[in-house]
Amino acid sequence: MSEKPLILTVDSNSRNLELLNQFLTKQGYETIGVNSLSELDRQLSELSEIKLVMLDIAGFDRTIWERCEQLQNQQIPFLVISPKQSATIQLQSVAHGARSMLVKPLVMRQLLALIKSLLGD
Repeated sequence: MSEKPLILTVDSNSRNLELLNQFLTKQGYETIGVNSLSELDRQLSELSEIKLVMLDIAGFDRTIWERCEQLQNQQIPFLVISPKQSATIQLQSVAHGARSMLVKPLVMRQLLALIKSLLGD
């Protein structure tokens, strides 16, 4: 029996977080959702088995980029979810180590393909 990959989802909107986690769970992934930077910090310090982080930057201040650098330093792949298409956000995301950026509304087929690619499935 193989273990389900653990995905940490980060979203300041609790309802969006719940919907994303439900979708990922149905796809066979284990998820932990957090909706604050302090919860993100706690999970990153406590969990070593995180395989991927999905980070919705909406609702967070600029210190979110420090968390991205922390993810990069811990060699945890992550993707940024943005509320809008923005060259600036895309450049910031890549500069801080994001493997990719998705723009809302999410296209689930594209999301799954990206997750599988990042996890090496």
